[in-house]
Amino acid sequence: MIGVAHAASSTPAVTAEPRTEYRLSLTDVYGAYQSILARKDACSSAFPQTRTVTDRAYSAWQTRHKRLLDELDQRINMMIRGVSRDEKDYARNIGKYEGAILRQREEVKQTLLQQPRAELELECKALPEFLQAADSDLEKEFSEQLAILRKRPLAKK
Repeated sequence: MIGVAHAASSTPAVTAEPRTEYRLSLTDVYGAYQSILARKDACSSAFPQTRTVTDRAYSAWQTRHKRLLDELDQRINMMIRGVSRDEKDYARNIGKYEGAILRQREEVKQTLLQQPRAELELECKALPEFLQAADSDLEKEFSEQLAILRKRPLAKK
């Protein structure tokens, strides 16, 4: 069954950041977001006839979560900046991190695509409804992790 915590550990860690409660919380929430993206990609690939419905549901979900997704991106950038020596190192680190995220999301997608077709079809048919349901609300599902993250202020833009 679909769940946001399903692939929460799928986000690569920034190696220089110690295994802190902050980093683990960020990994949980960002990993759930990446899991949803991987699931959407797998469903669109396996069942192109449902792509429009899935994309519409995902777009509405993304709009509802825009503020949080922007915050997560900013927190990840802050963490990477914190372990980078200078701008050149930051650019290199952000590139490595983004590449790792894409590789892991593709691995999750491929794992999903290897499921028995009937099982994947059930999950994909349920995805648009899931994206509209309370279970897909990252603010509610990860309220404890977000409380930990929000103890650390965001950098001023």
